[in-house]
Amino acid sequence: MNQDPAHVYARQSATTADYLVVLKQAMHSHQADDLDTAERLYREVLELRAAQPDAMHYLGVLCHQRGRSDEGVRLIEAALKITPKHPDAHNNLGNIHKECGRLAEAERCYRKALECGPEHYNAQNNLAVVLEAQERLEEAFEAYGKLLQQAPKFAQGHYLMGMFLRNYAQSVEHIEQSVQCFRTAYQLDPRNLRALESLGVSLYALHRREEAAQVYRDWLAREPDHPIPRHMIAACGGAEAPPRADDEYVRSVFDGFADSFDEQLLKNLGYRAPQVLAEVLAGVLPAPAGDLDVLDAGCGTGLCAPLLRPYARHLTGVDLSGGMVEKARVRGGYDALEVAELTSFLQGHPQAYDVLISADTLVYFGELQDVLSASHAALRPGGWLVFSLETAEGDDDRVDLSPSGRYQHTRRYVERVLAAAGFADVRMGVDTLRKEGGQPVAGWVVLARRSSRSVQ
Repeated sequence: MNQDPAHVYARQSATTADYLVVLKQAMHSHQADDLDTAERLYREVLELRAAQPDAMHYLGVLCHQRGRSDEGVRLIEAALKITPKHPDAHNNLGNIHKECGRLAEAERCYRKALECGPEHYNAQNNLAVVLEAQERLEEAFEAYGKLLQQAPKFAQGHYLMGMFLRNYAQSVEHIEQSVQCFRTAYQLDPRNLRALESLGVSLYALHRREEAAQVYRDWLAREPDHPIPRHMIAACGGAEAPPRADDEYVRSVFDGFADSFDEQLLKNLGYRAPQVLAEVLAGVLPAPAGDLDVLDAGCGTGLCAPLLRPYARHLTGVDLSGGMVEKARVRGGYDALEVAELTSFLQGHPQAYDVLISADTLVYFGELQDVLSASHAALRPGGWLVFSLETAEGDDDRVDLSPSGRYQHTRRYVERVLAAAGFADVRMGVDTLRKEGGQPVAGWVVLARRSSRSVQ
């Protein structure tokens, strides 16, 4: 029997209205970070309207946020088969590839987004970042310049250009140009406190110490309880250096970095600490057999996980920044992740680990005695500790707080506190672990062992 066309049309219209209402609700929940509700509603949309491209696209983004990146890629690719000229979908697919370290695939996605939407400045921003991450610096510089032409009011673009100029400075003029970029970024978006912090660092690099300190004093006057300017005033020599960076300072800095993976890529350009420490460990550990309990102390976004996983029966990551831990959770590879202050965490896990690695975390500790004693106690007899520090010149026993906000330690200081903590078989070498202001930053690579005999 033939159906009344008017009845069929009415039913289809009602279904369309239903799925649009549900899709709007799903997107609202997604924006509110209620991922459980958003996922349920996106899937409900796909039951009402199979292969609805917006639902597949946004569900793909959500799956990546929940650590199911491969599923996210499949969903967005399926959406693009239906709407192949959707620049936002190409851009978000690129973001997933970028955050999974697949930079060439990410680049292709961003170029496709710009082909579909030439004025898509977020895709232009992301393209510049992945070109920089691939060390194609001339192309990256051109891409950042094009971004600022397209979107001169985009504060983040000015901030990233400033970081690029400072990271790859070949002359004083490049540092001076970074100062203007950071000033512009902050003027356009006063919430961009990283631009303000970076402005002070660039001024200090230009030996304009009093100007740098004044930036931080003005900031502190506006926000008396903010931990970053308080710490950075001390780093500029305007106050007594604390024995270690305040927890709130570290949390503020790294939660800020974790907000955008773009900054993580920038921060990690030329950053070799995880690989260097893993190579040092490989020289003293047996062949990887997946039989060790390993702690990544200050795990950040999880860069050490793939290097440690072959050795680990159980791999734990701990970090003070909840935002960084969430990035590590998405990256995967850990059996457990904890948000905690490091010394307290170690003190609560006596003789729990065979290996303890700490890449660029103890640079936020001036006095190392407590954290190294806690590390010794957290290792089993015969266990290994490997960590990196920034070097301070000289033969004396000394700790300096540098203008970067990180601490630098002399060899004599490190050797003394390791011995006091009970470590034996101490080995220290120097390597370049990152670049800053276009210049290599020398770092200590330290390996030490807990005695194979238990202390009674």
